[in-house]
Amino acid sequence: MPRPPDKGGRGFSLKMEEHPMQPVIEAIDIRRVYPGGTVANDGVNLRVMPGEVHAVVGENGAGKSTLMKILFGTEKPDGGNLSIFGQQVAFAGPRDAIDMGIGMVFQHFSLVPSFTVYENVVLGSEPKNGIKFDRATAIARVRELSQRFRLNVDPEARVDTLPVGQQQRVEILKSLYRDAKILILDEPTAVLAPQEVEELFAAVRALVAQGRTVIFIAHKLPEVLAISDSITVMRAGRTVGQVKAADVTEDSLATMMVGREVQLRVPRAAHIGDVVCTVDALDLVSEKGTPITTGLSLSVRAGEILGLVGVEGNGQAEVLEAIAGLRASAGGRITLAGQVLDGQSVLQRRASGVASIPEDRLAEGLAPQSTIAENLIATRLQDDRFVRRGLLDLKAMRANAVAAIQHFAIRAGGPDFTANTLSGGNMQKVVVARELARQPALLLVNQPTRGVDLGATQFIWERLTEARDGGAAVLLVSADLSELMALSDRLVVFYRGQIVAAFVNSDALTAEELGRYMLGLATQTPEQVAAGMQ
Repeated sequence: MPRPPDKGGRGFSLKMEEHPMQPVIEAIDIRRVYPGGTVANDGVNLRVMPGEVHAVVGENGAGKSTLMKILFGTEKPDGGNLSIFGQQVAFAGPRDAIDMGIGMVFQHFSLVPSFTVYENVVLGSEPKNGIKFDRATAIARVRELSQRFRLNVDPEARVDTLPVGQQQRVEILKSLYRDAKILILDEPTAVLAPQEVEELFAAVRALVAQGRTVIFIAHKLPEVLAISDSITVMRAGRTVGQVKAADVTEDSLATMMVGREVQLRVPRAAHIGDVVCTVDALDLVSEKGTPITTGLSLSVRAGEILGLVGVEGNGQAEVLEAIAGLRASAGGRITLAGQVLDGQSVLQRRASGVASIPEDRLAEGLAPQSTIAENLIATRLQDDRFVRRGLLDLKAMRANAVAAIQHFAIRAGGPDFTANTLSGGNMQKVVVARELARQPALLLVNQPTRGVDLGATQFIWERLTEARDGGAAVLLVSADLSELMALSDRLVVFYRGQIVAAFVNSDALTAEELGRYMLGLATQTPEQVAAGMQ
């Protein structure tokens, strides 16, 4: 996606200019306190004008989601006033918000996969011909909405046959069918390829051109600046400021969000060494027996980060699982420093120098009910520094945890606090601290900063590049294409379990070019792939 033009570093204003029109949404001093005393919103203010794209940004835990749930009626505020179209409201539930003309598209869709598009759109508000469902009218209405708002999707297609970008359009159509005048989009670009992002933005602009107002919740700042007219910034449950998109840059916006300067930039690898890990003709099969990868081959060298690019579900995550020993292969061979890994257990592979930062830190990376100290040595129970004669050395474990908490800037009450008391970013730091406690030969990284705020993202990126510069070969998977492009020294693109393109990373490589391969719109020749893999 093209980056917005440079704003010349003009800084930002904490106060929007006066607008002669009445706001469609005005929230004043909104407060929400959850049971247990967690303050999610602490005097939040939001003013959204008609016919604009209004972004709401902030780190995880800033209170964005709670505020949106209040706007949609799924949460009730404990204080403050909310007005919609100039009318003060107190929603009893989402139906009240829908009746007021508010629609919300959540990040995780709520579609019936076996239903068609039109069946999903009209579900619960079906047109009738007498007492019977009027199928023809339903299809016609959905087709008309799809065309009018540039949400091109076949009304009669089954939802489970559609790519994720089109499924998102179905969710938007559900709100438009119920005549939403205000549409809230929650992290709408999180799993989209660049071309799909552009298509979504075209639809958003069509919505605004026809009198709708869009609230855009996002964390990818280039996209925020590219699509929004106004931006509300939240931090620690409060509104930091409301600005015009034309008046800020990525850096100034990030500073508002975090409260300090944040620069998400890392240097390219200085010294790339010999091949450390080779995957040769790898065949992987799903639990249902369908092929995931067929004859896939790649290699990664010491001192480089190799980014595995692709829309989620194209096999890149499963390749990491196979290398780690978490997924059996149906064919092919995996080697590490010339040693064949096939048939080795996870522990044996770890002993050979494999470290892994998994996609799901709660389900796969941590024991949530165990202490930080216990989690930090969970993969090192053969280490006689922590286990002696079959017994844990609690003093050594605690000292190790104290050092890790300090070195990795983990915000915690202490080594004896359980992992589930930490924020998402600090949970991820515990996983990273454990996996980088010793310099790995091969580091497998899957979604390293998913659900992590900007400050923690910057820290994790720095630790990954330190491991790379220490000689690790790093294989990286991320749903965030900007993260892959920022961190990777080389990139290979996956499409339906095959590598369809390979590149040496450079400033000339664009997200749009990668996106064409991610969506299967282009494929390199075998010779081009081989050249990019060198």
